[in-house]
Amino acid sequence: MLTAITGINWGDEGKGRMVDLLSQEYNIVVRYQGGNNAGHTVVTPEGKFVLNLLPSGILRPDVVCVMGNGMVIDPAHLEKEIAALRAQGIQIDPSHLKISDRATICMPYHVAEDGLEEDRLSKSGNQFGSTRRGIAYSYGDKYMKKTLRMGDLLNLDQSVKDRLATIVEWKNLTMEKVYGQKPIDLEEMWAWCQKYAELFKDYICDAGAFLDKADREGQKILFEAQLGALRDIDFGIYPFTSSSNVIGSYAPIGAGIPGHKLHKSIGIMKAYSSCVGEGPFTAELAMTEEEKNALREAGHEFGAATGRPRRVGPFDVVASRYGVFCQGADELALTLLDVLDYMEEIPVVEKYLVNGEEVDRFPMGEALDNAKPVVKFLPGWHCDITTCRTWESLPQAAKDYVEYLEKAVGCKIKYVSVGAARDAYLVRE
Repeated sequence: MLTAITGINWGDEGKGRMVDLLSQEYNIVVRYQGGNNAGHTVVTPEGKFVLNLLPSGILRPDVVCVMGNGMVIDPAHLEKEIAALRAQGIQIDPSHLKISDRATICMPYHVAEDGLEEDRLSKSGNQFGSTRRGIAYSYGDKYMKKTLRMGDLLNLDQSVKDRLATIVEWKNLTMEKVYGQKPIDLEEMWAWCQKYAELFKDYICDAGAFLDKADREGQKILFEAQLGALRDIDFGIYPFTSSSNVIGSYAPIGAGIPGHKLHKSIGIMKAYSSCVGEGPFTAELAMTEEEKNALREAGHEFGAATGRPRRVGPFDVVASRYGVFCQGADELALTLLDVLDYMEEIPVVEKYLVNGEEVDRFPMGEALDNAKPVVKFLPGWHCDITTCRTWESLPQAAKDYVEYLEKAVGCKIKYVSVGAARDAYLVRE
């Protein structure tokens, strides 16, 4: 059985927490796209864990985790992330973690380029809000066929060094003549590759063959995405997107088994809206600065990868319905419902106003840039729901809110999280 867990909105929906919850029912968890430019925060009885590259299933010792070919992997960051988890008591070894030999390497010069270009753009106010982790540059080089892959680390012969030399020569044209920086040193890059080849050689494998065999044997495989539908390179708020396909239909491709088909898509969406980075975000126009600050503090809305304050606003029906459409969601998990406990009444963006006309289809381009929120208010429950563990135990106003969202986006909400603890959720049958 192949199941994808994906974000419905701009990312930061709480996917890591839901992967951690559902992974207890699966044998394998696969991350199929992205890099360390976003993070998942998971709270368990053992502590709080922040994951950037590793699949959230890594916190369960009986689950095998796979980093798929659709990812871009910074080995230096991965080394630190693994060390931090081990320091917290998490066991990680080659039987527990497998890295696709086809995954693209995020090199140090990719990170440098990302920061230099964001600095250049920021002088004119045209920055993308990049995390400066080198992700876009890694993917760009992948599609220009001027990069190394994790499998190259298993055979660092002269042919690989010659290829790296050609890449470095090309990169230095930009580093020196565009940014006025010192040239990239080939020998330093080669030594860097040798270091991480030694560190990760036992983890790198043909992940596609491993997953194909597991699926044929009837093992249950869970695919984990980074970010959300509105950050997808094709279907998101381009150009303020990620550099990869985050939608669930890409999961088997980015995992290494393109001929296999998903059986289920579970979408994750928050009980309100949030995003990190630049780009149009209509929901934030529906609240005053004071109201947004209160929501940000209540939800602890600061990026797991960057620490940046997230932009926040009410639940956006228009954007969420579009996200459900993009992800092909069969069912939904609604997260962070408890964050709204403090509200007397709860605003919801029901439609957009575009050029004087109310619309309920998510627009793109200039129409989205100029969209204004049409807001509806629903009664709040104004009490603590963090101890609720059944649908029946929720206050009626909270149940009404969930049912309104379910009807508005056109997809069943099966899971509702009501707190940060691992067991702070309920299931609607």
